[in-house]
Amino acid sequence: MSDLMASDLITPDAGEAPLLSTNEVSILKVVPLTRLSLRLREASQKAAGSAFGVDLPVEPLSSATAHKRAALWMGPDEWTLLAPESTSQSVFSDFDEQLGAQPHSLVDVSERSEAIIVSGQKAAWLLNTGIFIDFSIEEFPVGTVSRTIFHKSPVMVWRTGEEAFVVEAWVSFMDYVSGLLVQSASELSAA
Repeated sequence: MSDLMASDLITPDAGEAPLLSTNEVSILKVVPLTRLSLRLREASQKAAGSAFGVDLPVEPLSSATAHKRAALWMGPDEWTLLAPESTSQSVFSDFDEQLGAQPHSLVDVSERSEAIIVSGQKAAWLLNTGIFIDFSIEEFPVGTVSRTIFHKSPVMVWRTGEEAFVVEAWVSFMDYVSGLLVQSASELSAA
């Protein structure tokens, strides 16, 4: 996955001011997206990938992308699917057509979460103020995705570039997450 692919789907919300903008790190809100939670059996993975336009990743902590689509591995039978906000209905129609009666669960969770882009040369450092994961490029390469805890809040972290991460949190936790990131960045400035 490349930085270009991420910018194809994950873009800053032009209607929102940056939460943080320094020479070393920035935090930007992401435009609203269609977020779908997909659960299905292994036998249906190929049909689901065909319906969505992206092969579902099967390796833990991985993601797969195609033009304005991303599939993020969340567990052995669970994926988060991301697409432009305007495509929600067509995704459901495509799944109905491709999967037919195959057992699956596709749930729109778009209103549950928000995303921010944390980028810059100190992005990994900033995330490490509340997440105890080795974000070195060797251990957490581009395309890696993980559910984890940021301080006390559940989050999902997806590395979309060498110095770029998407952080998703439930709407009710996003002010807490982004506020702590901005506060920690002020410590970076003071150092």
